[in-house]
Amino acid sequence: MNQANRPAFFTALLFWLFSLTLATASCSQDQKDNTQADGGTAGTTGAGTTKAGGAQPKLDSVYVVRAMNAEPAFKDQLIWAKKFYREREFRLGWFRNHEVVPQAKTLLSVITKAADEGLDPKKYQVKDFNKLFAELEKAQGDSVRRNALEKEIDVALSGTYFNYASDFYRGTVNPREVKGIDWDVKRNKIKLHRALQTILKERESTYPYYEFEPLHPEYEGLKKALADYRIIQRNGGWPTLPAGTKLKPGDSSPNVAILRQRLLGGAATGTPAAAPAASNISATPAQTVANGSAAPAPAPKYEGELVEAVKEFQRTTGLKVDGIVSGETVKQLNIPVSDRVRQITVNMERWRWAPKRFEKNYLLVNIPDYKLHVVENDKEVFDMRVIVGKTLNATPVFSDKLEYVVLSPYWNVPWSIIEKELKPKLINNPSYLDHLDMEVVKGSGKKAVAVSPSSIDWSSIEEKSFKYTVRRRPGPKNDLGEVKFIFPNSNDIYLHDTPHDELFNQGKRGFSHGCVRVEEPLKLAEYLLRNKHGWDMQTIQDTIAERREKYVSLKETLPVYLVYFTAWVDESGRVNFRDDIYGHDKALAQEYFN
Repeated sequence: MNQANRPAFFTALLFWLFSLTLATASCSQDQKDNTQADGGTAGTTGAGTTKAGGAQPKLDSVYVVRAMNAEPAFKDQLIWAKKFYREREFRLGWFRNHEVVPQAKTLLSVITKAADEGLDPKKYQVKDFNKLFAELEKAQGDSVRRNALEKEIDVALSGTYFNYASDFYRGTVNPREVKGIDWDVKRNKIKLHRALQTILKERESTYPYYEFEPLHPEYEGLKKALADYRIIQRNGGWPTLPAGTKLKPGDSSPNVAILRQRLLGGAATGTPAAAPAASNISATPAQTVANGSAAPAPAPKYEGELVEAVKEFQRTTGLKVDGIVSGETVKQLNIPVSDRVRQITVNMERWRWAPKRFEKNYLLVNIPDYKLHVVENDKEVFDMRVIVGKTLNATPVFSDKLEYVVLSPYWNVPWSIIEKELKPKLINNPSYLDHLDMEVVKGSGKKAVAVSPSSIDWSSIEEKSFKYTVRRRPGPKNDLGEVKFIFPNSNDIYLHDTPHDELFNQGKRGFSHGCVRVEEPLKLAEYLLRNKHGWDMQTIQDTIAERREKYVSLKETLPVYLVYFTAWVDESGRVNFRDDIYGHDKALAQEYFN
């Protein structure tokens, strides 16, 4: 369809469908009842003219397959079309008594607004419904031609819905098929043919499919943010602070006017503002000197509401909240609005991948935010700071179920450390392990048997043939601290304590080899064991003091989600941004926008 003709097409289409809705509403109750069954009596037009009667046409599997495969955009959705029509014994879905149902108008209207979802409307406008509906109107006196068009239109509407809904509810990108997009969180299990049945009011659902609405409130928040930031983008973006800008509360500088426009838009709105024209930025009125010429206006002072606006900006970008404008704060302020629009969009895409419903109780670690959230009965009960993997040892994005709390754990030394750090020293001095409070064992768990380090030829060890485990004993030197939290997984990733609490004061906390270190391990352990008889805080601390590894199983396993969101809207309605610490945003954007 020619792009210039689309507005006229949709205007005509919506008017035509609206007229049909009015016509259907004017029928008697008996006629309404008849429209619920295929093959009912003939309908009437708004003018009272009798349309061609006869039974509602039916499809068959051959027709559905051929029609879906004939349109390249529908081929990938054939599975849903087959399920949809098979379960309804190949009755038409979008017609009742030869009349198009109102949901067709809603679908086509939703598609025109797909850009609001960060999607491309043109991807879903593949059928010329303007032409099809016009032909259908002309064919009312020819039942054969009319029935053929109804079948064609019905499958086209279904294909259009599945094409759009697949992207809207499941995502346009499959993260498990694209290198660099790390997302092994369990996927949603949306059955699109059932969602369509809900839309057509043929089944009930707890999900808002019938309203064509998203499944997560977090997505809805980002959608609103996307609209707001696009307005800023259309208005020219926001001003850029000069490189090297440094402002402390109380300082005076011409850059204060730029900063005010950036954060307050010239008013105490607290929202990002469009960039002003240079001529519109002014400070106090110029002073007049003796010769009548204007003296330079005094530079505005950085104080008051602007300082608070900077602190709020620092909070929502994960920076140190000190009100000082320099370095990283300037860098974040100068990120173009176009980059923020893309960042919001790719994070909306991640919410399409997320399970359509989380469990009532779970743990969630947002890696770029360096934070653990504890959720109980759908509400967050507390959170805490965490340390995640370095860029070269990225914490993987996945989900699993927590099963054990381990008190006074051993730390099994990774092979990389054995080879690069321990091996050179152990060749000359095997007893060096005692200095590190480490030991060598054969076997694992309760079956582990200590082995003398002197009995091993450390100069010839290789990873494939090394049959031992080097581990650090429980105690103050242990790299896992006093507690670790196990959710068995192929990545060998878990949550744990750390003896290096000072690292939690850092703003960017990517220091680990992949596992997640938690700031308050005893608090988390107490919470997880709250329903385990006999395991209160005192018992936990007494057990740790014994310096013997102790596995305590949870009464019920608890879902754990390690996710990657660099943009979200908080409870106060503020948009938060975080750095793309592992480059996952970049990899996703390359696939999503290309």
